[in-house]
Amino acid sequence: MRRNNNYPYQPLNQNPSSSLGHDSLEEENERAAEELKQKIGALKSLTIDIGNEVRYQDKLLRGIDDDMDRTQGFLGNTMNRVVRLAKNGGSRHMCYMFLFVLFVFLLLYVVLKLK
Repeated sequence: MRRNNNYPYQPLNQNPSSSLGHDSLEEENERAAEELKQKIGALKSLTIDIGNEVRYQDKLLRGIDDDMDRTQGFLGNTMNRVVRLAKNGGSRHMCYMFLFVLFVFLLLYVVLKLK
C-alpha cells in the first residue's frame, strides 16, 4: 500500500527514553478524545431532535389518516343517499341538483375570472 505525500501520519520514534514525545502524544490523544466527545454529543442531540420530529410527523399523519377515514365515510353515506334518490324516480330532484351544481360552477368561474 502506497502513501501519498500529503498523508499527515508521522511514524513514532522507537526510542523509549523520549518521554517528551510520549507526553505530547498523550496530550494529542486527549485533545482528539475531547473533539470526539463533542462530536458524539452533537450527534446525540441531532438524533434526539430527529426522533422528536419523527414522532411529531407520525402524530400529524395519524390525524390526517383519521380525517380521511371520516371524510370517506361521509362521502360514502352521501353517495348512497344520492343513488337512493335517483332510484326512487325523483328525476325532477336530479334535474334541480344538476342545475344547482351548474350554477355553482358558473359562479365560481365568474368569481375566479374577475380576480
